[in-house]
Amino acid sequence: MNLSAEAIVEFLQEHPDFFEDKPGLLEQIAIPHPHGGRAISLAERQQLQLREKNKLLESKLRELLQFGEENDAIGEKVHRFSLSLLTARTLESLLPTITLSLRDDFAVPHIALRIWASPAQPGEQAEFADVSADLRAFADTLVRPYCDTQPPHEVASWFGDAALLLKSFAVVSLRSEHAFGLLVLASEDAQRFYPEMGTLYLKRIGELVTVALMPYISEDQDAA
Repeated sequence: MNLSAEAIVEFLQEHPDFFEDKPGLLEQIAIPHPHGGRAISLAERQQLQLREKNKLLESKLRELLQFGEENDAIGEKVHRFSLSLLTARTLESLLPTITLSLRDDFAVPHIALRIWASPAQPGEQAEFADVSADLRAFADTLVRPYCDTQPPHEVASWFGDAALLLKSFAVVSLRSEHAFGLLVLASEDAQRFYPEMGTLYLKRIGELVTVALMPYISEDQDAA
């Protein structure tokens, strides 16, 4: 009598102790080696499958450990960045601290900061240069950092002659109730900032910069 594969599977599922009653049968069953060549026993095939599963699990574990180490390293950099912001006692010292800390700790070669809230004590800082209404509106819509190869609106012009070399940008909105500024990180590496990348740490950096700036801008920060 010829049995279909489905009937054999159904029989074995209904009789899970079948091979326990016939322990020698497993050693007699030969199936092709998964990588070609000689036939092997079913028990040996199961061992090979277990080894392959173990290798896959070990690979995933190494990957998780690597991600954990990378996250720890980034977390340490964010901590140092936070301490740097806390040491700044004036707006004049805070603005360069933001740029230098991001450049040194995160190896970001190009950084631009623009704030359209009025400074509590007006000065000549470039960070308070005019920003277009379209870019302000764009910043107000950002719920997460914008990462792409093309910067929005006039952002590229903030980098002067270096703009021609820049291939990726991260744009982080600085906001309280509404956006009052933008922090832009840029790189010559097209893969440094890309749309699918995780932005948790970029968001945290933006929040830290926001809190650090708040004492130095007027309460009427959302005015156009």
